[in-house]
Amino acid sequence: MSGASISITLSGSALRGFRQLERVMDNTTPVMAAIGTGLVGSTHMRFVTQTDPDGAAWRALNTDYAATKRNTRILTESGRLRDSINSRAGATEVRVGTNVIYAAIHQFGGTIKPKSASHLRFFIGDTLVTVASVTLPPRPFLGISSDDETMIAETIFDFLDRYVPSSP
Repeated sequence: MSGASISITLSGSALRGFRQLERVMDNTTPVMAAIGTGLVGSTHMRFVTQTDPDGAAWRALNTDYAATKRNTRILTESGRLRDSINSRAGATEVRVGTNVIYAAIHQFGGTIKPKSASHLRFFIGDTLVTVASVTLPPRPFLGISSDDETMIAETIFDFLDRYVPSSP
């Protein structure tokens, strides 16, 4: 995933639960796949709520740009970025991210400068804008919220309940 991605590292009781699962399951990829599905879902919800993983609102759009946008939601003009979020599960990890090339500038923010010209030129509505650079604020959509942490632990313990025989 060249656009932007995250991977998780388990700790505490979730890690202990996962280690128990590793001992009783031949393949823990299904656990990681379930976690990945949950993380993709929570990431999609961030595009609806327009908030980062900690619940903070994304910075507002430039007012001139916002006035000409087809869609009023931030980071959702066509839905391509949101719809590209996916997960890849392995036996010991799950990666959640996107291969959309412009994902990283939105996740981390940054300044866009021309490569081979003196200025950037683009339209906002019917107006041609010429600038030396454009700075985008970070609007993190990937990450682990406290609700995600709970979901991860619950997923692991649900699998434990299924695969580890309970004591009489």
